[in-house]
Amino acid sequence: MADRRGIAGLGGITLALVVLAPLAGCTSGGEEVADAVRKVDAARLVHLSATATDKVDPSQPVTVTAEPGSRLTDVTVVGPDGRIVAGRLSEDQRSWQTTGRLKAATAYTVRIAADDGSGGRGETSSGFATLAAQRLLTAKLGPDSSGSGVYGVGQPLTVQLSEAVKDPQARQEVERALTVTSQPAVTGAWYWVDDKNLHFRPEEYWPTGTVVALAFEATGGRISDGLYGGDRAALAVRIGQRVETVVDAAAHELTLKRDGQVVRTIPVTTGKPGFDTRNGVKVVLGQERKVRMSGETIGIAVGSQESYDLDVEWATRVTWSGEYVHAAPWSVGSQGVENVSHGCTGMSTENAHWFYQNTRVGDLVTVVNSRGKNMEPFGNGFGDWNIGWGEWVGHSALGQPVSTTTPATRAPAGGMIAPQL
Repeated sequence: MADRRGIAGLGGITLALVVLAPLAGCTSGGEEVADAVRKVDAARLVHLSATATDKVDPSQPVTVTAEPGSRLTDVTVVGPDGRIVAGRLSEDQRSWQTTGRLKAATAYTVRIAADDGSGGRGETSSGFATLAAQRLLTAKLGPDSSGSGVYGVGQPLTVQLSEAVKDPQARQEVERALTVTSQPAVTGAWYWVDDKNLHFRPEEYWPTGTVVALAFEATGGRISDGLYGGDRAALAVRIGQRVETVVDAAAHELTLKRDGQVVRTIPVTTGKPGFDTRNGVKVVLGQERKVRMSGETIGIAVGSQESYDLDVEWATRVTWSGEYVHAAPWSVGSQGVENVSHGCTGMSTENAHWFYQNTRVGDLVTVVNSRGKNMEPFGNGFGDWNIGWGEWVGHSALGQPVSTTTPATRAPAGGMIAPQL
């Protein structure tokens, strides 16, 4: 009898059977008989749940079934971009369905091969189109990894949605479409900052050297009535050394640690009464070699006693409202002695240059013993780490933490492969 071997296909190709050349057999009289494969019209052997005249809901699977006595040997669904939609063949080879996401308002081609169970085999093709979504939900992911892609251990992941999502069930769909994987794995959770913005952070700071991948994969999926997932978005970043800075406003000094070891202690000045520096954990937002600082930006009237307008060097930003760690050569006599700034942490030009070179976006800057208000959790930078873990998890739509363990993905030949980060 003919030898049949199963070959796993790519993407939506679940199973294909190799047709071997006919085997020669000998009769008792020595005559050779060839067993030829009989070609049949596969269109009568199978049924496709979607037809060319239908408009398919992209959130629902498309199925192919074989007529009694027949079986499927190959099914492929391909989009206009040439990408194959993933699918699964049943164990008895009687049915197949899409497992990958379909895009809205998209035409697909379906190629099917089948066996009639009595030596006949054939192929057929068809097509279908998906419904146009009333609205598509897309996501802008952060942090921006277009530069070095290396961030400090305090850097949260961010998602900005193209539309507001208020319904609790719809928010759950959004979270299910967001995947965070890392090596090594951590326990983390999503926090809905508002209807359009989510942040993800681990329970503890990211471990040094962690490689993190974030993806939004809701393409074609129904989020809520009339709202479907748009194009996929993804990014990958790496976490650098653990750099933590503590600014003690009462002691007038800054201490920088790298991987737990004190590297340098620097005399500083922080916000004076009425302009007290915010307490709490902040995350470095950016760095500027030189920045123009004006009292007008924080409500100080031009020409008043507190007015200022300065070019400032080696400025490391920690809030959007204008709090920096920067060079302040005009206050060197007060550094380590008293607080005379308008809220920033000032130091000598040499020390500010050193601090600038030894920190990066995502590093931690914690202010203690100030008479100022506490750092806002959101809206003025990343105050995410000032929220307790239990409260953080409570603001997830799914209400539970997630592990960032890299999921294993089934390889075409049935083995297991890990995705590239």
